[in-house]
Amino acid sequence: MTTVDDTNELAGDATTLTEDMIFPMPPSFDNVDDERDHRKKSLVDALNILGHLRLAEGAAGHITVRDPEHDDRFWVNPFGMGFKVVTVDDLICVDHEGTIVHGNRPLNNAAFAIHGALHAARPDVVAACHTHAMYSKTFSALGIPLEMITQDHCMFFNDIAMHSDGGGAIVTDLDSGRKMAESLGDKKALLHKNHGVITTGGSVDAAAWWFIALERACQSQLLAMAAGDMQIIRDEYAQFSFEQSGHDFGGWFQFQTIKQEFGLA
Repeated sequence: MTTVDDTNELAGDATTLTEDMIFPMPPSFDNVDDERDHRKKSLVDALNILGHLRLAEGAAGHITVRDPEHDDRFWVNPFGMGFKVVTVDDLICVDHEGTIVHGNRPLNNAAFAIHGALHAARPDVVAACHTHAMYSKTFSALGIPLEMITQDHCMFFNDIAMHSDGGGAIVTDLDSGRKMAESLGDKKALLHKNHGVITTGGSVDAAAWWFIALERACQSQLLAMAAGDMQIIRDEYAQFSFEQSGHDFGGWFQFQTIKQEFGLA
């Protein structure tokens, strides 16, 4: 359980919280069924929001969340449904062998190849997010790292990996997925050359926020590179900003502001 003292430390110096303040906190659950329902609802909320933000294109893209009872299973949006229209009843549950254990809709093979390998390699990852959003996929074609040029970029300081293999081909084989998971290592985001980005989190909300933030960071760097010489933030400043905003609670918390705008918080 997260306490006020814990949250004050996570939130940095922006404010000092007291017990009587209204402040959003991640929920806790007494049973696995309630937690599963919450994770599935959060998954649908994130899909719908990213769809409305026009961060998904066609049938490409997937968000997954690990089942709270069965560690070797995850819930995912079905193949061929737009993010904006997916409901809880549409979700499918898949095990690490690629077998659909719940649901009657098809599985995106790329979703299984990427997310199956990632969830298997990283037990700490509850959720993962990937779409073919415009700026992140464009940035990935340059084959260069994300630079720390704004405070918001610093959310990813030393916490984003690069993977160069096979980005031009649709990822449908398990070996490619495993290689991507190996490149990700213990970081929360992966920049895959000629493909786009994948973000992870301890909740759907955190993974979705990191994806939105990374998409915007890629857009920002593209603009900065076109405008002139970029000024890179010194490592010690980038590390300080990362410690304030790059942790998992920070990702969850930031996404609540977007959910509020959509009437979902």
